[in-house]
Amino acid sequence: MSNTAVARAAGSDTRIWDRLTSLFVKSETARGYALLSPALIIMMLALAAPLFLLIIYSFWTQVGIELDTTLTLDRYREIFAGESAANYRALFIRTLWISGTVTLVTVLIAYPMAYYVAFHVTKYKFVWLVLLTIPFWTSYLLRVFAWKIILGYNGVINSSLMQLGIISTPLEFLLYNPVAVVITLAHAYAAFAILPIYVSLEKIDRSVLEAASDLGDAPWTRFWRITLPLSFPGVVAAAVVIFVPTTGDFVTPALVGGTSSVMIANVIQLQFGKINDWPMGAALALSSIAFVAITVVFTIGALRAAVGRIR
Repeated sequence: MSNTAVARAAGSDTRIWDRLTSLFVKSETARGYALLSPALIIMMLALAAPLFLLIIYSFWTQVGIELDTTLTLDRYREIFAGESAANYRALFIRTLWISGTVTLVTVLIAYPMAYYVAFHVTKYKFVWLVLLTIPFWTSYLLRVFAWKIILGYNGVINSSLMQLGIISTPLEFLLYNPVAVVITLAHAYAAFAILPIYVSLEKIDRSVLEAASDLGDAPWTRFWRITLPLSFPGVVAAAVVIFVPTTGDFVTPALVGGTSSVMIANVIQLQFGKINDWPMGAALALSSIAFVAITVVFTIGALRAAVGRIR
């Protein structure tokens, strides 16, 4: 090839590269993907890859200490139609009930706190928000053990009631039951509910509330017709942030729940740990993910319809 032909080819490649570079610089979508690429790579490696392995494991079979890699649906048949299907359904229902109760209690506690900071605190709001996150300055495990001490047979509550003469013997129902799990988880996830609700309330245009007052709306009517619907995205975000992780919590039910509060995560942890049946654990984990996702989608749809009727 002559030098002229080589120069022409090089010039053509340069023009193509310049054109692609120009298109990339002008395209907001391309620049956005470039900025997101490190995060997307990390998510693929840290989230998608383990989930893919979990899916693969769920179609395998554990035979003693050996792993049979023949693809099969036996694990799912055992969960939904096998001899233990009723027990698994009970576990799923109990998990949803406990997590749903935790979510409801936490949101009901968090909303007044967020409302007060958003509408009644005029100075040092950042300080108030920092104070609300103080429980997260300590280990989650330490907080669970603290509630175990508070609710225990010889714990703070029983000792105080006995010293006051209100009871003569310690109350046994405070610990190792679903109520203890709900209390502990509600305290552990309170800040997760306060912050998104606060952000949603803080974004509400105060002039809309003033206009409602000028038109004769009472404080409660104004809250019900304007404040609550406008803060609905924050409430939904708080509910999802609480509900999803609490369904997968196995530490709190194991430490303060007892046998009556075993959740699906405890069984999954048992399958991966002591029983060493990873395929069954993977199938249970994926079934739990699907169950939770369906519940969240239908619940959010129902809440949106309810808020729409209120407005």
